[in-house]
Amino acid sequence: MKPNTVKQALLEGRVQLGTGFWQFRSEDALRTLAAAGFDWAFIDTEHGNFSIETIQDLTRIAVRTGISPIIRVGELQYTLVARALDCGAEGIIFPRVEDPALLEKAVSWTKFPPLGVRGCGIGAFNFDFEPVSIPQIVEHGNAHSMVVLQIETKRAFEACDELLSVPNIDAVLVGPVDLSISLGIPGQFDNPLLIDIVEKIVDACRRHGIAPGIQNRDLKMARFWREHGMLFLGCSNETSMLYDRAREITSALR
Repeated sequence: MKPNTVKQALLEGRVQLGTGFWQFRSEDALRTLAAAGFDWAFIDTEHGNFSIETIQDLTRIAVRTGISPIIRVGELQYTLVARALDCGAEGIIFPRVEDPALLEKAVSWTKFPPLGVRGCGIGAFNFDFEPVSIPQIVEHGNAHSMVVLQIETKRAFEACDELLSVPNIDAVLVGPVDLSISLGIPGQFDNPLLIDIVEKIVDACRRHGIAPGIQNRDLKMARFWREHGMLFLGCSNETSMLYDRAREITSALR
């Protein structure tokens, strides 16, 4: 059974580089990101356009090519979480969370009993037809499924310590766009207020033994936050990278 290498690396304090994946229904695009050296990609079903069939295809090719597939669910609903994990997702991102009680309930959906309430719908495809037992499936799923909490509002920041006290959270992924909007400074990613709040989130993560992370829109801010202690470090997405490189080429040749 394949270990979750991203989760293990974060436990060891090693930076893991990721990106967003939200428009291209292409297995080859994920293979390309893996070959480029990304450790993980979050397959976005909150803002993206993917059906459950596409999620299954993408997660399976991701696992086989060495890039960890992490699904950002559209809502905190049991079926969205369970089906994503059954498709082969190695982690779940919970967006727009502000209520610790709701977060605790949602986290329970990612774990089999006794750690949670996830139902067992794992098939032979999930383990490449390895002869595994149900106890092995339960133990592996509980140990290797990854839970990522997004903090992306002022209210979530104010409840940060309560949210991070919920058991079995592996990483935080700050959403700076929504957080900046919530703070009344939309898109001002270098604003001292936003930077101060994100640094406080990093400190809170360290107090709770949780890997701090952030999704960045450009390389400049990704480098800044890497230097400020982010471990679960995301930058750009598949559509922006294609456009940016294509625009660079055409601009240079006009």
